[in-house]
Amino acid sequence: MSPSPRPLATRTPGPVRRALRPTTKVLPEHARAHNRSLVLGHLFHEGPSSRADIARSTGLTRVTVSDLVAALLAEDLVAELGVRTESRVGKPATLVGLRSSDHHVVVVDLADDATVHGAVMTLDGEVVTREQAAGAGATGRAAVALVEDLCRRLLASATRPVVGIGISSPGVIDAAGRVVEAPNRGWYDVPLAARLSAALGTPVHVANDANTRALGEYTYGGAASDAMIVTVGQGVGAGMLVDGALVRGRGHAAGEIGHVTVVDAQTVGETPLPCACGRTGCLETVLSAPALRRRTELAPEDPDAALASVGRMLGCALAPVVSALNLAEVLLSGPPELLDGPLREAATTTLRERTMPVIGQDLRVRMAALDEDAALAGAAVLVLSGQLGIT
Repeated sequence: MSPSPRPLATRTPGPVRRALRPTTKVLPEHARAHNRSLVLGHLFHEGPSSRADIARSTGLTRVTVSDLVAALLAEDLVAELGVRTESRVGKPATLVGLRSSDHHVVVVDLADDATVHGAVMTLDGEVVTREQAAGAGATGRAAVALVEDLCRRLLASATRPVVGIGISSPGVIDAAGRVVEAPNRGWYDVPLAARLSAALGTPVHVANDANTRALGEYTYGGAASDAMIVTVGQGVGAGMLVDGALVRGRGHAAGEIGHVTVVDAQTVGETPLPCACGRTGCLETVLSAPALRRRTELAPEDPDAALASVGRMLGCALAPVVSALNLAEVLLSGPPELLDGPLREAATTTLRERTMPVIGQDLRVRMAALDEDAALAGAAVLVLSGQLGIT
């Protein structure tokens, strides 16, 4: 629901600093594309519906909906599924539905430094086939070539038309799929989406791995519309949703909590360790999966206490974010044997201690629902959004 309009404030006249009208024309095809995405989005989220159902849900006229459905039928994106069985008087309505299983998306997850994971999925997130490639720490051009080769194999294994390719990658990535920086992959200012699109002849969409996990958990895993998904693997990152929309930030770096300093010279019982970003004491140096395993190995007599201490540091780092955004839940995505226990419990306790009761009392801290497929599912959402306008 749109917010109520605010009264205009009076101010001293001065130079106009913002444009008062759009700099480009809104063309008829833009409106048609928007309406088309409304129809596809309704069918994706609500399932088979009549044309009248779609019109009521989207606010479009029945004539517009009928025209759009006819075009989508011609594109084989939707199908007529027969008449609805109901007891109403009058002509039974014909249902139309999205042909989710008749179209594929290719998805790739680059978060694992040792192995690159890929899959072919249907539009509703069902995995059709899987592929993987040994990463062996590939960086720079070798890493790009590795991803391209895996995508080619996945495209060849698809048995239905491929709508597009979605790639989940560590690093700071802009809206065009350009990797601004991904130190673990040795990528700096790499136009990954454009380069792979040109090489593969298929639309490619690239986004940060934590953001794609957030999209996957929200779309397919039942995450709240105000949530943070903390990803723990070779590194640490986070994807955030506010009112169901992904938070990207001014420099496309929202959620880079792995490089927040949590250990310094004054931290009792901890020694600041060097981080891949060039600084010391970052959250990633204590919360990444390798760091957690080292910590438990160094404390074999009480590994639970070692994990709980990291949970408290995580809670301290997240408390300001949770408070500022009034989040409903925090999801942890990573090795459950490390995260789902003393670490999660300590993080929950710390968050509730460090936030107002109205914020922390009902805050949920839980494990992510999609496990290792969250990034792949989120990469599929990138394609659904980028190619079909489904949000």
